[in-house]
Amino acid sequence: MGVPKRKRSRQRRDKRFANKGLQVKALATCSNKNCNEPLTAHTACATCGFYKGAKVLVTKSERAAKRGQARAAKAARAPKTQAPSE
Repeated sequence: MGVPKRKRSRQRRDKRFANKGLQVKALATCSNKNCNEPLTAHTACATCGFYKGAKVLVTKSERAAKRGQARAAKAARAPKTQAPSE
């Protein structure tokens, strides 16, 4: 009969049971009328940036649009250089 050569440590023993208490998180839907994306409870929506009916985050698409407007304004302000004609 096989007999262990060394005692198994508490850390090695307890690793087996470390994930026993994990539970699946419940999903809710975004409260914004136009969004309805699934998200975890008590978090702001990453898609639209709303939390409990109020806008709290600036989303990635809004930042990109603002950046595009800033670049267009900067290009409009820049002096237009003409090629030297000979």
